[in-house]
Amino acid sequence: MRYTHIRLLPVLAAALLVPNLGKAEIAVKNGEKIAFLGDSITAGGWGSPSGYVRLVIAGLEANGIKAEAVPAGISGHKSDQMLARLDKDVLSKKPQWMTLSCGVNDVWHGPRGVPLDDTMAKTGTYDDKVATRGTYKKNITAIIDQAQAAGVKPVMLTATVIQENLESKENDLIAPYNAFLRELAKEKKIPLADLNSMFQDRIKAENKPNVKVLTSDGVHMNVEGNKLMAVGVLQALGLNAAELDRAKASWPPLEAAGIMAAQKAAEAKAKAAAEKKAKEAAGKSK
Repeated sequence: MRYTHIRLLPVLAAALLVPNLGKAEIAVKNGEKIAFLGDSITAGGWGSPSGYVRLVIAGLEANGIKAEAVPAGISGHKSDQMLARLDKDVLSKKPQWMTLSCGVNDVWHGPRGVPLDDTMAKTGTYDDKVATRGTYKKNITAIIDQAQAAGVKPVMLTATVIQENLESKENDLIAPYNAFLRELAKEKKIPLADLNSMFQDRIKAENKPNVKVLTSDGVHMNVEGNKLMAVGVLQALGLNAAELDRAKASWPPLEAAGIMAAQKAAEAKAKAAAEKKAKEAAGKSK
């Protein structure tokens, strides 16, 4: 008996030295609201049945968490416009969480874009209204500060790619914007979904230069892009590998619905174009 006790001592001592390997909990709780603030990528993330916003909500539900989405994506919006409507579209809805997806249009809009900082505002080529848009650093910091002051927990999303050619001028321009987002997330101690890094890794791994792997047009998501965005957000919210697998298993019906919706939209667009062409031809024949 005494011998057995002595043999167990090293085992017990080793157990005390092992770190706590308990499963981290998913940050979002049942019944909470998540606001999704962003541009057309986020608008599509809600508008399409297979958009990343809907995949995030479905993925949480697959893990026993029923959360409510507060869609707040508007096509074409930049950081100054998101800041201006933050209270109306997000804070007034009293969410517990807010994901922030912003940066593509700040860069992509060129002269009508938002400079990263004051130095860029002075040295860049912008239109005469640039001063009214402020700077990206100031706008994003204000959005995060105001959200936290209102008791809303932000989740930072780095901006995705602008063209799937990773050597494009636009991807080079957006790099310092994303570097700032990473730094700010660390400073403010908020979750970060580094989507840009995830997108770059996936595009490099696929190695299909002439194929749109994650987007339909170089910017807006296709099915695979939406899924990758959703994975990034869910990881930032604390889902582990097993929970992500459960989330992904819930997505096929949404993917099928998204493909069907896209087909119907394409057919409607083609029909409208044909009708317009026929009308123009009829007018010329008179």
